[in-house]
Amino acid sequence: MVRVKIVGATGYGGIGLLERLLSHPEAKVVCLTDLLDVGQPISQVYPHLTGFCDLRVQAPGEEVEEEKPDVVFFATPDGVAMQEARRYLEQGIKVIDYSGDFRFRTAQEHDAWYPIPHTAPDLLEQAVYGLPELNREAIRQANLVANPGCFAVAALLGWTPAVAEGLLDLSSLVCDAKTGVSGAGKKPVATHHFPARNENMNAYRIVGHRHAGEIEQELGRWAGRPLRISFVPQVVPLTRGIMACLYGRLVRSVRAEEVRELYREFYRHSPFVRVREGEECPGVLAVRMSNFCDLTIVVDQRTERLIVISCLDNLVKGQAGNALQNMNLMFGLDERLGLWDFGKYP
Repeated sequence: MVRVKIVGATGYGGIGLLERLLSHPEAKVVCLTDLLDVGQPISQVYPHLTGFCDLRVQAPGEEVEEEKPDVVFFATPDGVAMQEARRYLEQGIKVIDYSGDFRFRTAQEHDAWYPIPHTAPDLLEQAVYGLPELNREAIRQANLVANPGCFAVAALLGWTPAVAEGLLDLSSLVCDAKTGVSGAGKKPVATHHFPARNENMNAYRIVGHRHAGEIEQELGRWAGRPLRISFVPQVVPLTRGIMACLYGRLVRSVRAEEVRELYREFYRHSPFVRVREGEECPGVLAVRMSNFCDLTIVVDQRTERLIVISCLDNLVKGQAGNALQNMNLMFGLDERLGLWDFGKYP
């Protein structure tokens, strides 16, 4: 059994991971910590877990662990894991971090996108970018994994096969992405108050969203050179879900079915990526509460553009589910364990 500790257990990312670990046949949750709800059973904070998990939430730094964990998940804001990861790694404990602390390869690149100066630049050398479909073998060997940003998962899964094949003019890449409100986390803010959010949508961080940096970094690996994208995120009145519309100018004539076949071949060993037939996009409801990413591929012959619509659940494939998939790989398990389930309707 893989013994698991979750730091930041009462946020959306922490509880989403815990829900899936409770049905994982090879995992045991041994410790939950958070700054909030200390001393309470997690089932009191989230009553739907009553009888399934009644572990008490402990304060970070004061926790009492009956069993030493094999892996620690940091479901925490930026800046926490870079301070705390080392003490676990030195004990031989693997670390998976949800934040942006270890997504970039150097402290300079990190500091260009994040306001918190990096305090553990040496750890960046061993960190692996944790998108299984693109980095599976490196994740299997890793002790420190950086879980990707949710928008980055949608964009990278949608663009990488075409970029790797050299189908696109790399100066033409545009990502127009919508996300549900849960992407902003559990903490209440005025802009997510129901009257402000309901029947409203808005763009935000129109220039300089930090997920653009990691998309450019990882796509650049497959392109073989640096590149830049235009990325505009928007919030829509949904609880969960991301739909990213990805555009790129084709450098040669190609039929949509040819591109779909290219994508199917690229993801032939990736059970959580589904390439849709035809041009119909079922939307985020088809992936809600699942670890799947659905890709709808269209070629607009009139404008000579490739259009890929990438749909996923921001809290699962965009966060906790992807993190659990990483854990499975790191411990030599079937990557589907705890995750092989379809989306939920309605």
